[in-house]
Amino acid sequence: MRIAVLSRRPSLYSTSRLVDAAKERGHEVRVINYLRCYMNITSHRPTVLFKGEPVEGYDAVIPRIAAVHTFYGTAVVRQFEMMGVYSANESQAISRAHDKLRQLQLLARAGIGLPHTGFAHDISDSDSLIDAVGGSPLVVKLLQGTQGKGVVLAETRKAASSVVSAFNELDANILIQEFIKEANGEDIRAFIIDRRVVAAMRRTAPPGEFRSNIHRGGTAERIRLTPEERAMAVRAARQIGLRVAGVDIMRSKHGPVVLEVNSSPGLEGIETATGVDVAGRIIKYLEANARPGRTRSRVKG
Repeated sequence: MRIAVLSRRPSLYSTSRLVDAAKERGHEVRVINYLRCYMNITSHRPTVLFKGEPVEGYDAVIPRIAAVHTFYGTAVVRQFEMMGVYSANESQAISRAHDKLRQLQLLARAGIGLPHTGFAHDISDSDSLIDAVGGSPLVVKLLQGTQGKGVVLAETRKAASSVVSAFNELDANILIQEFIKEANGEDIRAFIIDRRVVAAMRRTAPPGEFRSNIHRGGTAERIRLTPEERAMAVRAARQIGLRVAGVDIMRSKHGPVVLEVNSSPGLEGIETATGVDVAGRIIKYLEANARPGRTRSRVKG
């Protein structure tokens, strides 16, 4: 097969692993910076161009779209879909995953367990918003944040009101969630490929930090999921419409809850912690499923 990895940086671990895995299995693979692509939107011959040349003849693309470039990145993926190229994750599903509020609403509609969550723009009645998620301590998030950025723990009601007010000065939409103290700075990342959990790790935050992201100094180890956690992770990815996903789960006193579903989960942490060749599993999935015209979203919303 001919495979294109849509990524801004070929040197990134996840990108290079996908390239190596594809080559090891005998495929032709190329990394294409999606921000440097441009599109000819024509009724009968839609085209993606890169460095002045048409990007043609590819059987599949693997999108690695950064959240800050959702609009343009998903437009490029959508153009490939219009050309009949199979995408590991479809453009609409990527858009859902990058919109944290939309993602939570879709998961809630499906009855998937979530932390108590509130969302607001005008915080003139911030006390009611804080009460809606069970009071302090709580976590305040900017919708645009990734890898733990734009996330603040407010341990008291006064601190929560101050953080919400500060974010409001930025004219930002604010999402607040209950703080799950009993998790002790731990969460779980389940890696989903084609409705199956292929690897799972437990991430632990460093001392003095509540965010367990490996990019922020967290550590990781292999973990066995409970049947409930496994089923929840698969349902969450399916509800967003993602074929390849990282589902973050936290163990709370009222059972497991989904924190987030990621459309471009990193490979370094999960492969290092579990020893699973996740990149190779993604390529195997494409081998079994990449057919012209098979890209279509069936998820509403």
